[in-house]
Parts: sequence; C-alpha cells; structure tokens
Amino acid sequence: MNEGKRGLLLDFGGVISVTLFERHRTSERLLGLKDGTLNWRGPFDPGSDSLWRDMVAGKISERDYWARRAHETGRLIGEDWDMLAMIQRTMGDNPNLHVRPEALDLVQRAKAAGKRVGILSNELELFYGADAMRRLDILRLMDRIVDATHTKILKPDPRSYAFGCETLGLRPQDIVFVDDQVRNVDGARKAGLTAIAFDVARPSHCFAEAAAALGLGGARL
Repeated sequence: MNEGKRGLLLDFGGVISVTLFERHRTSERLLGLKDGTLNWRGPFDPGSDSLWRDMVAGKISERDYWARRAHETGRLIGEDWDMLAMIQRTMGDNPNLHVRPEALDLVQRAKAAGKRVGILSNELELFYGADAMRRLDILRLMDRIVDATHTKILKPDPRSYAFGCETLGLRPQDIVFVDDQVRNVDGARKAGLTAIAFDVARPSHCFAEAAAALGLGGARL
C-alpha cells in the first residue's frame, strides 16, 4: 500500500453521469413522447414516487427499481426493455454529453495532483453497455474500474469496498468515496473510507466537499 497517498473512488450513475430523472425531457424528445409523460422523479420528488421510496426503505433493490422503470418506459412505445435498452435508447449519439462537468473537473484535478482515481459501481456495464463505455472519455482517465456487473459483489457489501481499495493500492482511510445512495455511503464509512453522500440536487457542493477531502481545495466550477 502507498502510505499517506490519497485517492478518489466514485460511483458512476448519478455521480459521474446525470440521472435519468434529469434527462426526462430529452428522453421524451428522443422517444417521441409528449412532454411530461415521464413523471417519476426519484430523489427530486420522493413524495410522488412510491417506488423510489420503497427502494430507499430497502423493500426493493436499486436494480429492481430501474427494471420496473425500464419496463414501463419501453411499453410506452410498444417495446420490452431492460435497463440497458432504456439507457441506450435515451442516451443519444454522444454519451459524454451526460457526464457532469463537475465530475470531469474533479477527476482531472485529482489526476493532476497525483491522486489515484477509480470507479466503484454496481451496474456500470450492465446499465450502460460496453459500447457506451468505450465512448466515454472520462473512463479513460480512471486508474481502475471495479464493476459489480463482473465481480457480482454489490455495494454495500464490505467486500466491494475492500476490493476497490485493493485495486487502487490504497488503505481505506486514504480513500475519498462518493455515492448517491445512502446505504452505500453508510457501508463505505463502516469499511473505513471517507465517504461523501452525493446530493443530485447539489452536485457542485458535493464535488467541492470531495475536493476538500482530497486536499485539493474547493471546486473551480
């Protein structure tokens, strides 16, 4: 392990990539749906999204939530979708357009400062597909990518964080971890990482907090 060296470990969906909730109007345009057809808002309006509340309460998994939303959305245009199909059909031609600029800024600053940077995701390839991953410029900046699509070890299983730390070659206490799911943040803290709960409604604030934890100061954006 590298004593005293800090590293950054990021979730992908919601943290690096904007959420599908934020892309509803774009998705409707691409699918030929009327404005306002997609009205499930998840963390932006949990009071109106009972399925999201069930997921947060642990009654269903995150994968279950998105499987249901993908099926519902596909049926609107007469198709049978899984999550991969939904993302592929609503992404457009350039997946880089859905990367948060604040995320790219933080990753570039961390790399310039000599920090090791990686992704710890439960569904990166499962949801986005190998083709989109090849076209995502930010992935080429990563030192390591740990994806439960392949490891089959989902956050908040302690083994997922241990594997993430091991692949970066850093101790848990030397890693800043960012995730938008409270259960995953809690799991990371129990595993000894410095964990930041990402608020999709305040991305700049959260990335500034992560930058400070890495010793980089506030965000430039």
